[in-house]
This record gives sequence, C-alpha cells and structure tokens, in this order.
Amino acid sequence: MRAPACLVLAALPFVLACGPRVEPADRVFLNAMVYTANDAVPTAEAVAVRGNTIVFVGSSADARRYQGDSTEVIDLAGKTLLPGLADAHYHLAGVGQRELTLNLEGTKSIEELVARVKERVDQAGPGEWVTGMGWIETPWTPRRFPTRQDLDAVSPDNPVFLSRADGHAGVANSAALRAAGVTASTKPPFGGDILKDASGQPTGMLIDRAQGLVESKVPSPTLDDYAKAITTGADRSLRLGWTQIQDAGGSWQEVQLMRKLYAEGKVKLRIYKAVHGPGSAADSLFANGPSIGEFDGRFTVRTIKGVLDGALGSRGALLLAPYSDAPDKFGLLLTPLERYRPMLVQALKAGIQVETHAIGDSANRLLLDTFEEAFNAVPVAERKVADPRWRDEHTQIVEPSDLPRFKRLGVIPSMQPSHAIGDLYFAPSRLGTERLKGAYAWQTLAKDGNIIAGGSDAPVERGEPMIEFYAAVARRSITGDQTPDWHPEEALTREQALKAFTIWPAYAAFEETKRGTIEVGKWADFTILDQDIMKIPEAEILKVKNVMTVVGGEIVYRAQ
Repeated sequence: MRAPACLVLAALPFVLACGPRVEPADRVFLNAMVYTANDAVPTAEAVAVRGNTIVFVGSSADARRYQGDSTEVIDLAGKTLLPGLADAHYHLAGVGQRELTLNLEGTKSIEELVARVKERVDQAGPGEWVTGMGWIETPWTPRRFPTRQDLDAVSPDNPVFLSRADGHAGVANSAALRAAGVTASTKPPFGGDILKDASGQPTGMLIDRAQGLVESKVPSPTLDDYAKAITTGADRSLRLGWTQIQDAGGSWQEVQLMRKLYAEGKVKLRIYKAVHGPGSAADSLFANGPSIGEFDGRFTVRTIKGVLDGALGSRGALLLAPYSDAPDKFGLLLTPLERYRPMLVQALKAGIQVETHAIGDSANRLLLDTFEEAFNAVPVAERKVADPRWRDEHTQIVEPSDLPRFKRLGVIPSMQPSHAIGDLYFAPSRLGTERLKGAYAWQTLAKDGNIIAGGSDAPVERGEPMIEFYAAVARRSITGDQTPDWHPEEALTREQALKAFTIWPAYAAFEETKRGTIEVGKWADFTILDQDIMKIPEAEILKVKNVMTVVGGEIVYRAQ
C-alpha cells in the first residue's frame, strides 16, 4: 500500500503535516488556550512566529506544518496564551524607584510605617535624607494621615519625606520642613496645600505642588540612579506579563536616557512615552517632532501629558461641589489654563497626542471643555493628524451628563480598575452617594462605544496585570469587599477586560494594526499564564501567574 504524500515528505524541512508548503517558523506554540481578542476568530490552539511577526493562528495540528529543523516548538500543555498585555498608564521610573528605595506599599498601620522608617533611619548616616513611597492610609485604624510628630519620634535629626501612594501628597518630618523653610507662615504654591493643625502649625502633610517645597531639597538621583530605576521597572514589568507600558509623563532627559538603554540592549519592554507639558519637555517634543517605532517598534514618543487636578484620597481632585467630608475644600487646579489651552492648539497642529490627568468631576468637565475648544479652533484640514486620539487619564469621577461627551468628542477614557477597588474605602465619604453614580463608570462608557485603555497607574497601585483584570471584572477589593453603593453594574465583562489591556491600549497608541490581537501579520507579543482567566472563578484570578512573556517574537521572560 502506498504511503500518503504528506508522510513521504515528512522529512523535508518545509512540510511536516498534510497541507500546502510553507516556510518554517522560528517558534511554534502548541496546545494552548489562545484568546485572540479578535472577534472574528476569538480562540485558537496554536500560534507560529517568524521573526517578530505572527505567521499562523489556528489548530495545533495545522501549526505543525510550520515546524522545521531549527524551529523551537513550545508545548504549552493547556496554558493560556493572550495578546501581549499592555498597561496604558504607568510610571516606569517610579516603579523602579519603588523597588530600589523604602517601599511602603502594603503598610497596615501608622505604627508599621514608623517602624519601617526607623529601620532605614538606623542605617542612615548623620543628616542623610530618608525617602520612601507607597503608603496609603485607607486600611489603617484610625484612617488618618501621618504627621511630622509620628516621624520625629524615630527620626529627630535625619530629614524624612514619604510620598503617598498616589504621588499627590507626602509627609515630611520636622527636620525636612526646616530644611525646606516651611513654617506656619509659609504660603502654599499654586496647585498645592500645606495642611495645618488646630494651632496653625504644619502637620507635615504636603498636597500636590506643595510637595515641591521639600522635594527640591532632597538630593537629586544621578543619571545612573535613573537608569537603574528604568531597567529595574522594565524587568519587573516583563516578569509580570506586561509587554508594553504607556509611560505617563517625564522629562526630555528621560527620553534620551531610554534611547541610550535601548541602544545598549538593556530594555526589552515596549515603551510608549509621554513627556510632561506645558513646559520644557513639551517644548522639546514640539521642536523635535514625534518619533514613532524606534528600536524595531519598541519605543515611541508622540504624546504630552498634562495634569489638571490632584487625587481624591488627598482631597486634591477638583470637584464641582465641596467634598462631603471637608465642606471647605473643592480640590486643586494644578495647571494654569492660560498655559494649558495654547498647548492644546499647538499640539493639534503639530500632530502630537495629548493625554491629561483628570480625576474630579470638575477636572473632567474642564478637560472635555478645553479639548472641545481646541478641536473647534483647529479644523481637521489644519491638523497634522486627522484623528488625534486625545486621552483623559483616570476619568474617575464624571458628572453623569458629561459621560456621553467622550464618544461624541472622540476622547479616550484611560482608566485604571485598581483605583476603584482601592478607592471604595474612602470615595463614599469624600463624595457622598449621589456622586458615585458617575464614578469609575467603565461599563457605561463601554456601552456608549468608547475605547477604554486599561492601566494601573503604578507605582500608585501595584501595577500587576492580574489585579487589574480582577478589579475590572469583579469591581471588588482584593479581599472581596464591595459596598452596596459601589455600582456593580459598572464592572466589565471578561471579554471587555481582555480588550482593555490588549487591543484598546493599542488603539490609544495608534498601534491597533500592529499589535493588540493575535492575528497573522501582527507583532508577536504574547503573555502566557498558568490558568485560564476567562473561565476560572473571579477570586482565583488573583492567584494566576505569568509563565512567559514574548515581545516581538523574542522570549524575554520565562518562569523557572
């Protein structure tokens, strides 16, 4: 009996199964649960990669046709393969600095915070600054800000400054306040606040721009320190399964440093970089113009990051009505509008994307108003990019009547699910029940047809993909808490959540034709997990581990 032709030819390098002749792939991933984020073909079993590009998506049997003598065949044995996960709002150097300095993330009480500061002070030299970041008071009892007196008890002589997790507030001890010349008579700068006690003395808490009074006295990190922070943050991101982060703000010096690190082969992560504006960094971007797809598509600089207000937890978010738990406060406007508005018009004409931090309902309305003014001032014919894809970073508290404006104006809500599951402990007291109707309104915005770019805002939050995915679909704290007024109907479906961390951030970065779904012709960026996050119980999502990260066809992380 004559053997089938496909078996006779099985020894040839170009044919390993029945089917048409194909060029071998560099890598073939078999026996996976593949979720493509492509509605036309939502699932598959196998993927083949040649160079940095996907050349096949389908069954494991058919994928074997792409196996040649030098092909690496990876049997995933049922693991879950996703389009490479992307974090649409991340502070890369801050993540690295958190890992390298006094990391106060997860501190459970003021007593624990003080004890950890004491450990660091005991290791410091005379007069040496002690800095840290990542604390947040919401899980503490009592739920209060730390004070200079708390820190003075363990550091009377060494200046101490500790940034709150959101980066919009920090606490200084008396030595740090003295170094900065902050006294009872010190006036806060524009966009900042100095909290005072009943006697009119500074408590040590500095809000938003007022932090600069002390931060300006902290010894500046060296260029090598910044480089180490960037590479440390990038390596951590790849281990967790991020294939791209969209870095929300920074200096032009940081842009040049990232280029140097890429050229030296020290960064494999994709970075979509924004610089702060208005100011010198934005001026440098205007002067140099956007730079798209450097280092084989891994580095792009085309965006300016603006900041309109502060954070809700530190009562810096700009509200239309006073804070429910502080009737004398409305929050803070951080950027003068006379500087912000001209930048928007200039950006439209130059083809530069703008993303702007807005948390409070007043700040979000102001963002929509100023964006709309700029769109009206610069007709499409006068724009370098017809579809600017400008972004509202955070979109946390929105007056419900403003929600339909996002779709109408084409403004992308760039939102961080973990903010909602952390803020649920204090947002009701800050806002009252009525304003929660427009808070973290993911599903309402999705149903309106908006592209929601999902992120973490690390190091404000932990910056872990599984926490963000869980928060998006469960809308509960990591311990399962959910208050009755927390609007569970605003949670995303798992399909929506997958898109929020794959194809939707790709769209927000003008890269939807290159990445974000698993399709032939797109970049081979994959995140491979040990469990199926699309099917397991919600609480189990938090236990899922990343086992492999692939960027541009290269395995950049593989679990032992």
